[in-house]
Parts: sequence; structure tokens; C-alpha cells
Amino acid sequence: MPDRAPQPVERELPTEEARDLIALVRDIAQREIVPRAAEEEDSGRFPRDTFALLSESGLLGLPYAAEYGGGDQPYEVYLQVLEELAAARLTVGLGVSVHSLSCHALAGYGTKEQRAEHLPAMLGGGLLGAYCLSEPSSGSDAASLRTRAVRDGDDWVLTGTKAWITHGGVADFYTVFARTGQDGPRGITAFLVPGDAAGLAPAAPEKKMGMKGSPTAQIHFDGVRVPDGRRIGDEGQGFGIALGALDTGRLGIAACAVGVAQAALDEAVRYAAGRQQFGRPVADFQGLRFLLADMATKVEAGRALYLTAARLRDAGRSFSKQAAMAKLFCTDAAMSVTTDAVQVLGGYGYTADFPAERYLREAKVLQIVEGTNQIQRMVIARHLLGPESR
Repeated sequence: MPDRAPQPVERELPTEEARDLIALVRDIAQREIVPRAAEEEDSGRFPRDTFALLSESGLLGLPYAAEYGGGDQPYEVYLQVLEELAAARLTVGLGVSVHSLSCHALAGYGTKEQRAEHLPAMLGGGLLGAYCLSEPSSGSDAASLRTRAVRDGDDWVLTGTKAWITHGGVADFYTVFARTGQDGPRGITAFLVPGDAAGLAPAAPEKKMGMKGSPTAQIHFDGVRVPDGRRIGDEGQGFGIALGALDTGRLGIAACAVGVAQAALDEAVRYAAGRQQFGRPVADFQGLRFLLADMATKVEAGRALYLTAARLRDAGRSFSKQAAMAKLFCTDAAMSVTTDAVQVLGGYGYTADFPAERYLREAKVLQIVEGTNQIQRMVIARHLLGPESR
């Protein structure tokens, strides 16, 4: 059976403009994303044309300033757009989140001249970004990264390897964190590296259990020259820039997780209402009704949690703890809801003829990216017990 779009979620949106925006996203999802999702994921095809359409529609720069080509939307709205896109296809929703993450450093820490030169193309000019922090030997322990940038006149020369890079090999630009000084977090600097820079080479994409349409690859930097004008922020400021971006990125992952969970719930409800067993719809059986009720409660709770964190961010208040909580809860909920959706469909849920098994495979990665859920628990505990706690 072909993929089916989720039923429209009733949303509390702050403006009429936001309501129109969600309507636009739903229309694009139904016409351009959902009909192709299963086939393209199965074949591992990256939907670059979809990202071009999203860029043309103003959907790749929503949380950034309009003066640089952004949408001037609050995170409360932007994250609900991500949820809608992820419900249609996680490769697209998570891809938009990663692109936004890749723009964060320049938008927040670049000079006025840098922003004017680069941001319009990044936010609405058809470009696609990637975020390069993790390495083969430093994932959760990002402060131990080894990729090095050495000053050579007016340039920096980057050498090293980044790992687990979403859009690796297809991105037009990479936000790269490299060591320019001492060991530890104080010796890291951020750079904006063009995707076609000499010496930059992607490895073959990883073979993944899910999100096969989204390329994930190592990126090798072999003496890549970057002008000092593409250094973002001060020397040694990169790790702080990266952590700030990750707090925001975790909200993006939380919203995507709720989107996947909502899609799985909708598929389970549709199937349960139509499947006949023992002379009546299986939805009439109390055990299954209770299962669906628990699934729906987890979806709604996750949505409320990420929106609470988003509203704190929009108000200029601290949201790091709430971002970690949202990422933790929403991705665990997505794993639980997609597992239960497969159970509701029974044997059919285990086949590729229905999208439930794809949702399950995709949900798993959300517990890992942007900091594993074990790391999120450490972040939350540190907020509760103080920074001196370990």
C-alpha cells in the first residue's frame, strides 16, 4: 500500500502568516514529497530538487533575519514546519534542520560583511549546507576533535577528517570546526568552507538501516585553503559556537521525531479502522484502542515539550535544559510509537508494502544524532545538580 500523508494536526499558531505558512508546507508535502518518499528511500535517491523547491518557497531560512533572505519566523513556528516535513519524509525534515544548523554560526557570529556576502545565498539562493563537528574518534566528546587549521598568510589550511556528515558530498557549503590552538575546547575555531574547495573530498556514503535517501559520509580535508575572511567568530571561539548551535539543533531533531511519530500513529489508526478480524474492525478491540491512546498521548506530550523549549528560546531565555529534555523525550517517544505502529499492523507492519517499518528504522537514528540520548541525560542532570557535578 502506498504512503499516506498524516491527518492535519490542530496547531496553535501565533499569526495568520504562520497559519498560511503551515498550509503551504502541507500542500508541498502532499504534492511533492509524500508520493515519492517510499520509492526514493528504497532506492537511496537524494531529493535535491525538493530542497531547491523549499528554497524557492522561502522554507530553508525560516528562523533567520529577513534582511539576509530569511523568514523572520519564531522557533515556535519553524519547528512546526519541520514536524510537517518530517511527517512527510524524514530525509527532508531532518535535511532542513541540518541546513538551518549549518547557517547558525554565520548568522549568529559572522561579521556584518560576512553575513551580507554569504547568507542570502545560504538562506534562499538554492544552496544546501552541512555541519562538520563530529570525527571518527570524537563524537560525543567533540572537544577532542583533531582536524587542524594552520594559519598561512591570509589563509587557513585545513587537514583532517569529519564523520557522520549529513549531506556529505552533496552540500554546497560546510560549517567546519577545526583546531587552531591548544587541546580542549578553547583551541577550536569555526570556518565556512565551500563545497567545491580544492582538497575537500567526500568518502562513499555510509550504508544505513534508515534514511537511505539522505547521504551521510566522512569528509576529508587534505590541505584545504580557506581565506581568513571565511573564519567565523574569533580564534578559539568555535566550541562555544558549536554548543549554541547544538542546543538549537536538538529542538529540530525533537520536532522531526514528533513528525515521524505522528505519521506512524496516523498509519496505525488508518489500518486499525479498516482492518476486519472476527467480524469487526480491529479498532473495536480494547487492547488495541488502549495502545493507540498511549501512542497519541506520547505524540502530544512530545509536541508540547518541544514547543515549550521553543517559546523559551523565542523569549530570549535559557532553554538548554529544555532542549535536551525535548530531544530525549521526543526521540524516545518516536521509537516507542513507531514500534507500536508496526505491532498494530501485525505482519503487514513488517513488510515494505506499508510505511510503518520505514518509520521504525528512521526513528532509531533520532536517538543518536545531535548528541545521543545518554548525553542528553548528562546535560539535564548537570542543569539540575550544577556544572561542578559529573
